[in-house]
Amino acid sequence: MFAGAFDRFIEQSAVSVMFRGLLEDALSGEAVDRVFRERATRQYSRELAFSTVVDVLALVVLRIHKSVNAVYAAKAVQVGVSVNALYDKLNGVEPAVCEGLVQTIAQRQAAVLRQCAAPTELLAGYTVRIADGNHLAGTQHRLKELRSLGAAALPGQAMVVYDPQWQLAIDLIACPDGHANECTLLEALAAKVRPGELWIADRGLCTSGFLADVAGREACFCIRQHQGFLAGELVGRRRATGRTDSGRTFEQSLRFSTADAREHTVRRVTVQLDKPTRDGEREIHVLSNLPATIPAATIAALYADRWQIETAFGEAATNLRGEINTLGYPSAALLGFSIGLIAYNLLSVIRRTLAEAHADDCQDRKVSIYALADEVSGVYRGMAIAIDASHWRRAFAGQTAKQLGGRLRHLAEHVPIRRFLTHRSSPKRPPPERQSGGRGNHVSTQRLLQQRTSKK
Repeated sequence: MFAGAFDRFIEQSAVSVMFRGLLEDALSGEAVDRVFRERATRQYSRELAFSTVVDVLALVVLRIHKSVNAVYAAKAVQVGVSVNALYDKLNGVEPAVCEGLVQTIAQRQAAVLRQCAAPTELLAGYTVRIADGNHLAGTQHRLKELRSLGAAALPGQAMVVYDPQWQLAIDLIACPDGHANECTLLEALAAKVRPGELWIADRGLCTSGFLADVAGREACFCIRQHQGFLAGELVGRRRATGRTDSGRTFEQSLRFSTADAREHTVRRVTVQLDKPTRDGEREIHVLSNLPATIPAATIAALYADRWQIETAFGEAATNLRGEINTLGYPSAALLGFSIGLIAYNLLSVIRRTLAEAHADDCQDRKVSIYALADEVSGVYRGMAIAIDASHWRRAFAGQTAKQLGGRLRHLAEHVPIRRFLTHRSSPKRPPPERQSGGRGNHVSTQRLLQQRTSKK
């Protein structure tokens, strides 16, 4: 199955072999360049293939190299053009290309994952989608137009669609306007809704138009109410319906009108929280058009599952470098974010495969994305030196989903899983009260430690 060059790495770091193999499959030049040909309308490939640009940026996103310049210094011969030409290509990538890259590779990863693990079903009979927006972090002021400004330079906004059944980011709407918000992307998001789906989102997506669009496409929604965007009119009395882990639940109908004067009536599930939110709110309201056979408590629990996409954002931001602050041009920044989502998906595939292969060890603990990413970043460069690229192509490129899934399962058996499990959770201790730390106050840690010693 594998050449002898892989043996030592399979023995010592099978996780890194899994990741590098998935990366070879995901970012194969042919597939990536096909997306570029189909989606790009302004750029073209001559001396520099789009797949080469993606390979360069992926090494920065994965924290293998610190910057695009560092990658170029190490791989100038393979890149084959000047560093200015490389940046010109990066700075001109169109949002549609970023979107196509995420969509195409996510479909492939989902097909591979089906060979390695079973999906997590949130609600029987429904394909669940979670949507959330993400403002890309401000960049450095390297561009001429930014140098004299003190304000943060925002390179864009991304709307991400997450599949909780497979724990993959499966779609993206890339917007280069840093002033855009989630509402400006809702028309494009609604076009992605398919019959039989259930869409879960926070209140930033709660507009009458979007809810009507989802329902009009024979799909369902479970979205927190934004009273500023959609107030509506309460109908009937509020009925107690039980409780969830978060608090007591109530239900009432809500009627609202869209811009075309059509009226819609939906279910309004209220959760009276045991503990207030970070904003001090004691109640949250979730709007849904799920049938009455679905209990209110289930709707409240489904909305609570929205945290999965925020966790994915947090894990990607902590362990990868999808938001590269040296890339000031929105096109380059959005491509970096897109590759960050792809890299997160590859780690997620490995996590699910390991959890399936070592189910007994993963009953009360989870596979840590942090531990996986740390292992890959530490081993990747040495592995690239020891194993020629031709071996990776022969072992992983051109495989069917079934073949690739089989290779991942084989490698997963060689992973010492306890190295990659999260610590068992324990109740959080309340933080101690602190003395004032105002400007000008300071302490000597050494003197404090000496006091500790003198008290013994």
